[in-house]
Order: sequence, then C-alpha cells, then structure tokens
Amino acid sequence: MKSPTNFIPFLVLLGTTTGLLFSGCTAAYEEPRYDALIDSGKDSDGGTWKTFVAGDVRKLTIPEPPSATSPTYLQELNRIVELQAKASPQDLDTLNWWAAGAVFRWNGIARELAAQYNLPPKNKPDGSYPVPDATKPCDTPRFPFANPPYTSRLLAYLNVAQYDALVAGWQAKYRFRRPPASKVDVRIKALRPATDLPTYPSEDAIVAAASLEILKAMFPCEVPYLEHKAAEHLRILTLGGRFIASDLEAGAALGKEVATLVLSRSRNDGMRSAGNPQLEQQAIQQARAAGATVVWESQDKPLRPGMLPGFGLLEPWNFDKSRVASLRPAEPPAVGSPAFEKNMEELRVYAHKLTREQHRIASFWSDGPGSYTPPGHWNRIAADLCQQGGLSELRSARAMALTATAVADAGITCWDAKYHYMYPRPFQMDSKIRTVVGLPNFPAYTSGHSTFSAAGATVLSWLFPEKAGSLEAMAKEASESRIYGTIHYRFDCEEGLVAGRKVGAFAVERARLDGAPR
Repeated sequence: MKSPTNFIPFLVLLGTTTGLLFSGCTAAYEEPRYDALIDSGKDSDGGTWKTFVAGDVRKLTIPEPPSATSPTYLQELNRIVELQAKASPQDLDTLNWWAAGAVFRWNGIARELAAQYNLPPKNKPDGSYPVPDATKPCDTPRFPFANPPYTSRLLAYLNVAQYDALVAGWQAKYRFRRPPASKVDVRIKALRPATDLPTYPSEDAIVAAASLEILKAMFPCEVPYLEHKAAEHLRILTLGGRFIASDLEAGAALGKEVATLVLSRSRNDGMRSAGNPQLEQQAIQQARAAGATVVWESQDKPLRPGMLPGFGLLEPWNFDKSRVASLRPAEPPAVGSPAFEKNMEELRVYAHKLTREQHRIASFWSDGPGSYTPPGHWNRIAADLCQQGGLSELRSARAMALTATAVADAGITCWDAKYHYMYPRPFQMDSKIRTVVGLPNFPAYTSGHSTFSAAGATVLSWLFPEKAGSLEAMAKEASESRIYGTIHYRFDCEEGLVAGRKVGAFAVERARLDGAPR
C-alpha cells in the first residue's frame, strides 16, 4: 500500500510525563498496529440523527437488496468462499490495515495528502509568485497549496460527507436488516470481528465512496492514487466474510450520492474568491481608516501576497455567517502602547533563549510546511480518540465531523480577525526577534494555532469528558508554542483561545440537539 508521501504520522502515547496524549513524529518508528473496529450495533436509531447537508435521508436512493433466496445472493456468497480459499498473506495484511476503521483510515489518507501539498510555491526569478491553478492541478506549483485554512475546509467537507452518508446508511440498514454473510453461510469465515450490525448497505463502502469523491475534488492531481485506494478498500472488504457484492455496490452508490450533495455546498461557500489579493489591499485601507498606525506587511523576500485574505468570508458550518463579526475579538493593544511593549519584551527574552522544554513545545506544535497543519493535528487527535474508544463508524464519523466543522469555523473567524485588524507580526516590529518555527505569511492577531486548538479541544472535551483535562492542556500548550516560537504576542494567543472556545461551543450545541446519544 504505497503512500503518496513520506510523512510519518503521530504515535499515540498514553501517560507521558507531560500529561499529553500524543508524542511528536520522528523517522524512528512506524504507524502502530491498530485493533480491528468492532461495531456493537447499538445505534439502531442512527438513521434519524441530524445531518449537516443531506437533509431527510429517507429521500436518498437506496434500492431494495436481492432476497436471501435469490440466485444473485447465493452467487455472491459463493464468491466470498472462492476469495477466502485463494487469500494470500498480503491480502490478509491489507484486510487488517483497513479493519482499523474506514473513517479512521480515510482521514489518515486525507492528512497525508494535506502534508504533501502543504508547500508554499517558490518565487520566480522575476520575484513574482506562481499561483496553483485548479484547472491544471498537476502543473508546477501543484494545486492545491494545502495551507491551514485550506486543510481545515477539506477536512470539514470530508467528515461531513462521511457522517451524512453513514446516517443514510444506518436508516437503510435497519430497514432491510440483512445479516453478515458469515452468519448465513457456514463455509464463510469471519476474518473481521463478528457483529450483529446489518450489512446492507456496507458502511465501509459508504465511507470509501464518499471519501473518494471529496478527496478527488480537493486533490485533483491525486485521482489515480485515490481511485486505487478506494478499489483496494472495496476489493478487500469482500474477503472479510461480512459483506457481499450487493452490500458494497449499494454502499458505494449511496456514499457517492451524498458526497455529491455535500460538494454542491463547496461551490458557493466563498472559497473561490478567498485568495483574491485585492481583498488584502482593501483590508489595509480599512485598518488604516480605523486608526491603525502600523499594518501587517509580508516579511517574505521577495514580498508575497498574504495567505487567503478572504477566508474569513466563507460560510461557517455551525452558525450563520452573520455571527462572524460578533465573534471577532476586541481590538488588540495599539502598537507602541504599554501593553504592546510588555508583550514585545517577553518575546525578546524568548528570542534570546528558550529552555529545552520550551523549544520542544515550539517544535512539536509548529505544524509548518510539509506537515498536515494544525487542523490536521487536531483531526489526528480526534481520530485516535475515536479509535482508542472503539467507537462505531457512525459514532466516529459524528465525532470527526463535529470536530472538523468546529476547527473549520475557527479558521473562518480567525482569518476574519486577522484581516480585519491587519496587526503586524513581532519580527516586523523588531528584526531581532527571530523565530525558530518559520514566519507565517499573514497577520498576527489572533493566533490560528490557538483558535483551531481551542475549538477542537472544546468539542472533543464534550465528546470525551474523561480526556477533558488533557485536551485543554494540549490546546493551551499549542497556543503557548507560538509565543515560544516568537511569532505571536501573548494577547494573540489568549484571545485566540477565547475565540476558539466560543466557536467550539456552537458545535457542542449542535451535538446536543442532533438526536445522537452523548
């Protein structure tokens, strides 16, 4: 199973001395082996849970399956017997890899692609910067530049599609109640853990097809790779002894249908104009008109347009767009004021010397070019918590969608504040304040890391209350990492945490009312 990137994901470590759940990534270890997901089949009412985009899932196209006495059904059972008799050790390894969970694995694929594409385009000899072209995605520089806002958006669409499609799938499962193949035919071995969850349509096929459609739209140059992974996933499912071909066909059709509905939202969410450089110039004029004496300027050499100045204009997921301005943090300290100088003095100290622990924190949470960004970091935290907790595909998808939409909404509100205030970075104000984690090419106030992290931690703390203390500590550490890295003032980070918690609360309120058990 060749990956398109050399990115190595985080390894789960419980009970570390720092009190955190996860350790940083190095080249010294590989992805740990995960237990197979076992769905208890408790959520028979899952088909009634509130969706994000799909609406009334009963209106979706889910044909009635072939009867258990039909020649088609019997042929499908015989096909599994044949496949299991010919299964190779490599087939079994592939089956075990996917058995960790479809939601879990497809989110991992998305994060790896985000890491591979999170590379700012290099400047041309004339000093200009080429822009990735969605109509020519494989040209250099490749489309997309999967920066933090872009990654937050793609993960929201991915997880909403997975969740909405699974809600529709659960509605059909308990309407048709088809048993697993291994419980119908004694010749068929259950190579995945046995469960009473109905199989029609297949939850794995639903997730695979929905994920394929979303990721093809988000990473158009990776279509061959993504189609290969989806084909591998569907092929190996038949070997497991749970699903027959019609389970998979119905699941794939349903996943694609829901993903198409979800993608229709993406065409009008505001992303197409988010990179318009004229929006940056308008923001500069508005900030100066409001009294700003110094506005943010790119510190790249040569100067680079600011990252996605219109991202704050996108449609949020968990609240109305009209609320964005009301969630905007209060005006930051005026440049040159006592509060500003106090923050600058703190950064001058860190620029001169960091403790070993402070340097570790700054590096661990840097999530810069070549990583899957802060939104991807919190996506991984959420995925691991779902996997550790043994959540079903449906419950995992719900948790991932709530987290991903909260993090995406955090990006929208944060970018709104950044380009509203156009606040300069510390290095712009004092060239002696050098960063150890790279200098982001967008305004300072508020901190994206802080806002993303607080939103993600707020949702996950509600979903996993036993982990709330650790999650809140992680958000605070992620926030402070930007101070240690000397790219943010303390007020950037503190206000970002406050804003992120407010955004996360909207997702929690949605979860309270979506019909699912906590």
